[in-house]
Amino acid sequence: MHRPILAVLLATTTAACATTSVMETPPIAQPAQTERMVSPILTSPEAVDTQTFAQPQVARVTHVDLDLALDFVGKSMGGTAVLNVLAQDDADNIVLDSNGLRIDRVTDAAGNALQYTLGETVEGKGAPLTIMMGNARKIRIAYRAAPDADALQWLSPEQTAGGVHPYLFSQGQATLNRTWIPTQDSPGIRQTWQARITAPKPLDVVMSGVRQGEPVDTGDGRRAFTFVMDKPVPPYLIAIAAGDIDFAATGPRTGVWAEPSVLARAAKEVGDTEAMVEAAEALYGPYRWGRYDMIVLPPAFPYGGMENPVMTFLTPTFIAGDRSNNGLVAHELAHSWSGNLVTNAVWGDSWLNEGVTTYFENRIVEEVYGKKRASQEAALMFANIEETLAEVGTHAPGTALSTDGEYELGSAIAYDKGAFFLMTVESIVGRERFDGWLRQWFDNHAFQPATSELFYEDMMANLVRSDAEAKSLSLREWIFEPGLPSNVAAPDPAAFAEVDRAVGIYAKSGTIPAAWAGWSSAERQRFLDNIPKERTAAQLATLDDALGLSGSGNNEELFLWLELALANRYDPAVPQAESFLATVGRAKFVRPLFETLWEQGDWGRPIATSIYATTRGSYHSVTRRGVDRVMDESE
Repeated sequence: MHRPILAVLLATTTAACATTSVMETPPIAQPAQTERMVSPILTSPEAVDTQTFAQPQVARVTHVDLDLALDFVGKSMGGTAVLNVLAQDDADNIVLDSNGLRIDRVTDAAGNALQYTLGETVEGKGAPLTIMMGNARKIRIAYRAAPDADALQWLSPEQTAGGVHPYLFSQGQATLNRTWIPTQDSPGIRQTWQARITAPKPLDVVMSGVRQGEPVDTGDGRRAFTFVMDKPVPPYLIAIAAGDIDFAATGPRTGVWAEPSVLARAAKEVGDTEAMVEAAEALYGPYRWGRYDMIVLPPAFPYGGMENPVMTFLTPTFIAGDRSNNGLVAHELAHSWSGNLVTNAVWGDSWLNEGVTTYFENRIVEEVYGKKRASQEAALMFANIEETLAEVGTHAPGTALSTDGEYELGSAIAYDKGAFFLMTVESIVGRERFDGWLRQWFDNHAFQPATSELFYEDMMANLVRSDAEAKSLSLREWIFEPGLPSNVAAPDPAAFAEVDRAVGIYAKSGTIPAAWAGWSSAERQRFLDNIPKERTAAQLATLDDALGLSGSGNNEELFLWLELALANRYDPAVPQAESFLATVGRAKFVRPLFETLWEQGDWGRPIATSIYATTRGSYHSVTRRGVDRVMDESE
């Protein structure tokens, strides 16, 4: 997943353009192998997931077979889930996760009814679904997801680019898939899966599995789509989207889906994807998932991207026309190794997914776009860490990479501190040695869960060569202690030398940099994020007139402008903020802007309240909860 907002969140982110061509679907894969891989589970104390009710050491799900119908009128889906169970010989029940699921009937493979109980609901976690399975090791559950299932967002035609057909997408990380799939919803319990999904014509369906053949007309105005994921994945990576979407190839194994009116811009923006896959493989081994496709979703999608296998979900807000924001694509691609191939067993170790991926992303960017861009993006990460530590304190427990899972400090720690940990190790042992170690980590732990302790032990066994080197690396301090160790490999001070000089000149004299037009997006973001925060209306007007900030087509830059303007109660920016918040659902942008308005008291709170009354229903539950907390906690 790419970059959550920088706030305390409950733990519950230049190559030649490949030729693009539009086609109805990507090449159809051959049927998946029938023999399924079964991943191990970790039994050490630090691998116990407190966010699930499951007892995987007694009985666990190894495969899920879904047969579901999409109901756009009722905004729900229902059907059956058949679960394959691996259990101890004397185990006579299995505990699943459920949050709002409406269970109709549970049977064994022969159709015999099985008793079940739905336990007490725990806020943010749902309720345990305990099935008395006896000797059965295959369970069939008939059920329906609730219309308000947190993982699912049902969009009306008016909320789409085309304006004619409805749309559905899911977002399961971290523990939301239990609102539409009855299984054991834990990243440490990997499962293969397959699905048959029916949807009304003419909608297309994509999932985070390989499509099997062409859709089949069911004779009732609907079509059935079949998907298979024959590699065990954590359940949060089961994802679905359905709508009026078309496909464009960007390479022999890469392509992008989007609404027809968005497709051309999307395909141009991700045209470097094939080159990114090649760069990633050269670094850390073969891409093991077959195809790498993407879907650019409507603006309501709450994140920058989500690394669902074979079908990365992307926000349209990254489209800038110049590929300046497609480090996002590099990030989600890198998750195909760190996160999807090797996965944190518990959410308190999410840096194993996000920090390793952010490091990997930077290496891909360096290979495809050059060292300067990679250095600048690394410097932005480091500034993010410093800003967060200054805000919460260097000894705040949430600033350790490995936490107890109760909270995390957005992107600055799990993502950026995690990346700088690996950059520091690389700087000490050398890139060649480090790359060899990281590649073996992916190879030796492929399709398995991992913990911070396991990562540390692997470094000690397979990377560290002496006690002196172990001491210089400070591995345990980096992983398990708060703050930033003194041996950190700080970013290149020259990365933004020109921009930082321009910031100083502007702060002193108000002189606006003439070089702005030639700057990269990273350089522009650095400037906007570092100029003095207190500006008069006249100063803001001059800045906007000179730099064209309110007309920027780059949402990262536009967001920084709106945040600056609203923090200074700049009335001319209010209509644009209203329009932005009404059309963009990405939590990274939405929550901070509402927070900025809310902090402005009598000026900003009426504006925030008015906008939110109109936009709240259009946001995904992830975004809604973030904004709700801003307003509730700030009363």
